[in-house]
Amino acid sequence: MEYLELIAPCHFGLESVMKKEITDLGYEIASVEDGKVTFLGDWEAVCYANIFLRTTERILLKVGSFRATTFDELFEGTKALEWERFIPADGKFWVAKATSIRSALFSPSDIQSIMKKAMVERLKGKYHVQWFAESGASFPLRVSILKDMVTVGLDTSGVSLHKRGYRKVTAKAPITETLAAALLMLTPWRSGRILVDPFCGSGTFPIEAAMMAADIAPGMNRTFLSQDWTHLMSEKMWEDVFEDARERADWSVRTDIQGYDIDDAMVKASRENARLAGVDDMIHFQRREVKDLSHPKKYGFIVTNPPYGERLEDKAAMPELYRQIGEAFGRLDTWSKYVITSYEQAPKQMGMTPARNRKIYNGMMKTYFYQFPGPKPPAPKREAES
Repeated sequence: MEYLELIAPCHFGLESVMKKEITDLGYEIASVEDGKVTFLGDWEAVCYANIFLRTTERILLKVGSFRATTFDELFEGTKALEWERFIPADGKFWVAKATSIRSALFSPSDIQSIMKKAMVERLKGKYHVQWFAESGASFPLRVSILKDMVTVGLDTSGVSLHKRGYRKVTAKAPITETLAAALLMLTPWRSGRILVDPFCGSGTFPIEAAMMAADIAPGMNRTFLSQDWTHLMSEKMWEDVFEDARERADWSVRTDIQGYDIDDAMVKASRENARLAGVDDMIHFQRREVKDLSHPKKYGFIVTNPPYGERLEDKAAMPELYRQIGEAFGRLDTWSKYVITSYEQAPKQMGMTPARNRKIYNGMMKTYFYQFPGPKPPAPKREAES
């Protein structure tokens, strides 16, 4: 069995969630670093990771790593890697993205150009050709350089994994599907508990929660770039994993998940997105302002992504909006509340002190995941013994 090193990038601050997901799939963790988790697996693991992992943006196949402080070292280090192990003679290959942090080599375009030339030189010698048609499957390369250490990975996913295929309409400031899933996993919410998002936008939190409740694999209804790597992974291997995903999905599960928004268009979009995800019968969407938020039941969960006030014209409205959020939350005193926002005055304006505040980078934006856990529900009474 051929073992591979696979890299799962994730949002900074959510590495522990990514690690648990991978461990739950049954794979061994090799390392955990800022913004990524590396694990060990075979070719089937590439299929499982792409189809089942909810919190990563893509799965990279690690080709190798080396130290480089000059472009000559970058060229030679790249050329020394066994590209022929993965890329066939007709493969299309290029450096799709290069990032450099605290390193001597800092020009992405130069890094991309030099590494492409090194790959060509290596493969010319291995395949005994002077020119590559590059008419076959695609092998985009992603390179990160941190403190002069170059890590090289082939992208097995293609289109980012946050694109599950269900979100056709988005809100002005949408939260990605991968981040929504990760934040839900940070809470104690489980499918048997009530979940409400009072700022549901395009429905991402409720839809991801419903998919988790029904054990619907996030990649079950999409394709992946490495499905074309038929010299490495058979069509049957992929189909077997897709079939496993279909068998695991429990379409009969019953949930109490609700999404509210002040915008009728967003409520309509949420319903359509939920329909496309196959979970429309698990979620109730409704037009409702946060000041009208209420619920007759106790011990529910709120997980939400309210407006941040990033636009200048919106900033003035933030204190009043978060005051209304605080009042609404106060009426649900047995509920647990979880709020992600970049608005640093949120706790003050809400009049609430979070039990925990987790800093998370949403892209380049620093956000805070404020956590206000409520009391645990009482244990169900046991039936008297006859």
